[in-house]
Amino acid sequence: MTTTTKKVLIDRIAELTGQKRPVVREIVQLFLDQMVEELRRGNRLEFRDFGIFEVKTRAARRAQNPKTLERVEVPPKRTVKFKVGRLLREGLDQQSSQAPAMVEAKPKRSRAAARAV
Repeated sequence: MTTTTKKVLIDRIAELTGQKRPVVREIVQLFLDQMVEELRRGNRLEFRDFGIFEVKTRAARRAQNPKTLERVEVPPKRTVKFKVGRLLREGLDQQSSQAPAMVEAKPKRSRAAARAV
């Protein structure tokens, strides 16, 4: 698995559309800025067949610092949930069915079996 950056996507879109890279970069950045603004307002973003971005609020809770074991209060927090759409799900399912089969690892011998050899 590799990481695809915004720069790589911008270069690819510029090549596919014949647009200049600075123009594509500005459009992509405006699109992302608008997504952030809509989510900040608490709005739901729906891209048919791709997926839905939705703001959810996590409830306040009590947690524990693992180092000191001290109880701490965690305030409520807003986060973004993404629900996969039909075409994206089908594309991912299709890709996973074409992935090479995993090679099965040999079972490890127990210490007693290793000593007996």
